[in-house]
Amino acid sequence: MKRFLLAILLLSLTTSFSSGLFAQDTTRTTPYHQQTNNYVVLTKKIPQLKPILLTAEAFKQEDGDTFGDFRIVICGQGIVDITDRAQIDPFIAQAKEFGVKLVACGFSLDKFKVARTDVPADIEIVDNGIQYNFTLQKAGYYSLSL
Repeated sequence: MKRFLLAILLLSLTTSFSSGLFAQDTTRTTPYHQQTNNYVVLTKKIPQLKPILLTAEAFKQEDGDTFGDFRIVICGQGIVDITDRAQIDPFIAQAKEFGVKLVACGFSLDKFKVARTDVPADIEIVDNGIQYNFTLQKAGYYSLSL
């Protein structure tokens, strides 16, 4: 008898609290139901820029009008390579072509003693690349860390 009463109570609570919920509630906006698709990739190796940029190009074509923003955050020990113009300039040109923003982690620059003046002007510097990545995730960006 106790189980029967408990089951009735549970059933009544469930139906009374869920009466306002619908399987496809279109009145709410979540990161997964945005007008645009925004992406951020955190990488530690400059050679990874090539496949990341190719992915950005593919998403730009695939998303069409819903393609928004694509950012690549460079951090870790690989940050020293962004001052090698022969290595980084082709990636900067390709990023511009695809509408991708390159970002350098200031914390990594400081840790690996890379002068901010040596960073190409086309690469934005943020104080903390990991925090920047999390901030973009909170704003609804799709995120990947390599």
